[in-house]
Amino acid sequence: MKGTSLAKTVGVILAGGLATRMGGGDKGLLPLGNGCVLDGVIERLAAQCDALAINANGDPDRFARFRLPILPDTVADFPGPLAGVLAGLDWAAAQHADQIVTVAADTPFFPRDLVVRLQDAAAEVRAPIALAASFDETGTMRRHPTFGLWQVGLRDDLRDALAQGMRKVTLWGDRHGAAAAFFDAESFDPFFNINTPDDLERAKALLGRNIQF
Repeated sequence: MKGTSLAKTVGVILAGGLATRMGGGDKGLLPLGNGCVLDGVIERLAAQCDALAINANGDPDRFARFRLPILPDTVADFPGPLAGVLAGLDWAAAQHADQIVTVAADTPFFPRDLVVRLQDAAAEVRAPIALAASFDETGTMRRHPTFGLWQVGLRDDLRDALAQGMRKVTLWGDRHGAAAAFFDAESFDPFFNINTPDDLERAKALLGRNIQF
């Protein structure tokens, strides 16, 4: 189900990381279920947004089978997720979209109501940014900065911030009063991501248990 906001919302999958703990390559292309990790990510996000794109660097042909726009960073030297957010915002502006929602390409079980919950959190405090958040087993709040809603009107501000050396998502978000959308992570962390071979085996085991996420 797509978000209930009247704003046009497009989704951007952030796949620009270097995957050093997996030995390099694209974590989203690792095998999972009947396809790969990215298949599940696309399926979840497509149901919540008006259009999708993938932020990735290097040869775009490796993503050809997904038939989605591939958005490379426009900032050199792999400055991190904010560069992917900027690429997404620029693409969204060309699509006449109002906002983007970003997700990580290596997180196959993120919430199916992510977009509407981010929209609600942003609207509640009239913030141009909302980030997903949860509480860990110790009760400590944890934000998930690659899972966020970003208004397209922020793109020039972000471009300037990156040019001045900004790299931390939460720091830039807090400059704009980023809201937090809280998700339950007590029984299962929906933002569990695949960083290591052991993580991939865990994801395969979770799918094998037919758990409904």
